[in-house]
Amino acid sequence: MPVKKTSSTMRSSSPELAHDCCFEQSCSESWIHKVTAGEFARKIFLALAGILLAYLIVWVGTLIRNNIERFEYIGQAEKPIKTITLEAQAKVTATPDIAMTSLGVISQGATVSEAQQKNTEAMNNAIQKLAELGIEKKDIQTSNYSVSPRYTYPPEGERQLTGYEVSNTVTVKIRDLAKANQVLALAGELGLNNVGGLSFTIDDRDVYMAEARDEALRKVYEKANHLAKKLGVSITEIVSYNEYEGGNGPYPLYGMGDMMMKTEAAPQIEPGTNDVVMNVSVTFEIE
Repeated sequence: MPVKKTSSTMRSSSPELAHDCCFEQSCSESWIHKVTAGEFARKIFLALAGILLAYLIVWVGTLIRNNIERFEYIGQAEKPIKTITLEAQAKVTATPDIAMTSLGVISQGATVSEAQQKNTEAMNNAIQKLAELGIEKKDIQTSNYSVSPRYTYPPEGERQLTGYEVSNTVTVKIRDLAKANQVLALAGELGLNNVGGLSFTIDDRDVYMAEARDEALRKVYEKANHLAKKLGVSITEIVSYNEYEGGNGPYPLYGMGDMMMKTEAAPQIEPGTNDVVMNVSVTFEIE
């Protein structure tokens, strides 16, 4: 006997209505909206997947190309960079404006206190005289102070303590070279018995170094342009740069201590000149 289809059977057999709901218009529109949103999301996902796949193909292709290029150079040395290194030296002559010397006293006494008292009086007097000559405190620096025992060594028996010795030395920077001879004359005037060498230097040496550097670099570039024309090459860039200072420095005068103790006459001081020498080395890349 044929079975008559009911409304429920018809509802479940229709794809559009298989949602166990009623046939009202509001319910149908909501269901259609959900179906449409799902389809849009699926299309977006497929589009993103396609873009990712395209990037992946490009990346793999780049790797393959790079590996092929490396394979072509297997067993071959890298192409060396062609360079040329040029050196130059420049000298700037300057008159020293600073003199350096050391003045000191070695005092002896039966006790440490006695030796220190003699030494302190002599050094305080010397520093006072330096101040009167216009030497500022910042230019007077204690460079040595020591206390040591004094012994005698008889032919027979043990050594014997005879007293103590105190040595005090200051380094003096003389900015007015016209007063250098007067400073040295203090040794004989005050009985200073420990006088060091005299040397001359330049206070602001960097100014002359910069001038010498500029001149040395000018010589290097002059050489570079000349050689580039002769060799038929072109200079592309600087690979490295080095510099070092050379030449003569301050002029020390040694052995003046004995002379100072023998006479109070101010010696004639001649500062002469100092040469500031700069050496530069520049490596250029050429083609």
